[in-house]
Amino acid sequence: MRILVSLLCFASLSTIALADGPSAVVTDALTKKECSACHIAYPPGFLPARSWEAITGNLKEHFGEDASLSPEDTAAIKDYLVANAADSAGKVRGFARGVPADQTPLRITELPRFKGQHGRFSDAVMKKVGSLSNCSACHQGAEQGIYEDD
Repeated sequence: MRILVSLLCFASLSTIALADGPSAVVTDALTKKECSACHIAYPPGFLPARSWEAITGNLKEHFGEDASLSPEDTAAIKDYLVANAADSAGKVRGFARGVPADQTPLRITELPRFKGQHGRFSDAVMKKVGSLSNCSACHQGAEQGIYEDD
């Protein structure tokens, strides 16, 4: 019984530890649909609001791709991401902790806390994973907000 309780606690803490906030998963259907058409729908709690505003502000040039949407869909997605961002509760949480207020990070993989938790990957791992932004390659439960090592 003690082992089961310990495992359940670890799983719960692992899920919360990365986002440390209310948004470890994407709960908005439109955001999930549109963002996951090309990549995992990243939890809004991984970046501060200013980052989501910048990212959704130029979807025509979204990391080298044209991810343009209707103005209405873009506004709805931006509103959801900003409302649930790492700093939405007035306190910076999760991966965004430690990012200076005058910086607007555009990539989760460049955040100091991401780098601290992931370190440097070998060439063999990178060949298998393909990209640091491919969370699901190592974290099979990523889309459910579970990021402990699988």
